[in-house]
Amino acid sequence: MLLHSRTGAGEKILTDINAIADECLKLSHRNMRAKDQSFEVQIRTDFDQSIGKFEFVPQDMVGVFVNLFNNALYAVAERKKNAADGYMPFVSVSTVRSGDMVFIKVQDNGSGIPEKIVDKVFQPFFTTKPTGQGTGLGLSLSYDIIKAHGGEIKVKTQVGEKSEFTIQLPLKS
Repeated sequence: MLLHSRTGAGEKILTDINAIADECLKLSHRNMRAKDQSFEVQIRTDFDQSIGKFEFVPQDMVGVFVNLFNNALYAVAERKKNAADGYMPFVSVSTVRSGDMVFIKVQDNGSGIPEKIVDKVFQPFFTTKPTGQGTGLGLSLSYDIIKAHGGEIKVKTQVGEKSEFTIQLPLKS
């Protein structure tokens, strides 16, 4: 809740978005493996090296990435618990530069988000996780951070198949 109320605490500095995304993905994966040693997931990355460095608030993006990656890993872990043999969880992270914009995609092959609730995922305190496992603030905070950076975050999902979050950020403030 405190994060929701803060304004402009971070300073935009020239930073490599690919390096931040890669480190956050590794951190999230290590944390998931620490909780469950048997957890297996295929991690796929495709980082556009032409992006280079641009100005954003690194600690804010760390928060966004860790939230998205934790959610994706949680989704595939939950699906794995109930899946038939042959299901291989994957989380994919890619970046691409298009003109003066950067697009970051986070995709997983978890169970997807039901259509009746997909419009609520960016609302504060909304969560699909069991009590005690989520506050419902992660995606809401992420939405606010991306908006504060002049960007957008969108979700596409197919129930029983996948979820894909796409962040669009301007290269220039």
